[in-house]
Amino acid sequence: MLLSVVALAPSAWLRLSEGDRVGTVESAPEAPVAVVFGAGLFDGEPSPYLAHRLDAALTLYQQHKVQAILVTGDNSRDDYDEPDAMQAYLVGHGVPEVRVVEDYAGFDTWDSCTRAHRIFGVDRAVLVSQTFHVRRALALCQAAGIDSYAVGVHEPEDVTWYYGGLREIPGAGKAALNAWLRPDPRFLGAKEPGITKALTDAAGH
Repeated sequence: MLLSVVALAPSAWLRLSEGDRVGTVESAPEAPVAVVFGAGLFDGEPSPYLAHRLDAALTLYQQHKVQAILVTGDNSRDDYDEPDAMQAYLVGHGVPEVRVVEDYAGFDTWDSCTRAHRIFGVDRAVLVSQTFHVRRALALCQAAGIDSYAVGVHEPEDVTWYYGGLREIPGAGKAALNAWLRPDPRFLGAKEPGITKALTDAAGH
């Protein structure tokens, strides 16, 4: 019983810490930036889960709730590039290229959140992911220094959905450690001006 309590405590922490900051596109407040987390590619194109995240961010942009979109994902090898695929999807659906900023080193949720704040200067954002992941994204981005609201994208409760939910159990434990220790991301590097340029472009329109 004690082991079960210890194993599930981080998940309970995520639930308790969300407050009223998790909702839908319709309930999301205005913020300068939407942050979309990578979720895999199929033959170089966004997976269905990733496409649904991008569709939610697109709606936020079209409804003028955000002015820029930060797409953050894995580009750890030459034949796999989540950020470029995400940007191409959004630009193909009408978002100006300058408004879609790419983070090529978002290898996990903590790296994406801390880099969004430390490298791209994001202080306030709407986070976009599936419902089983948004609480962890919210807790980590809050810990990274971003005033955040999380939009949960709903999916059919199939095998993929349940697998994603199961991954959140160890993911919650890792998130608790990251929120406590606040380690540097795998890659830090120099500050990037993309978000500033995107918001400057938005101000000029």
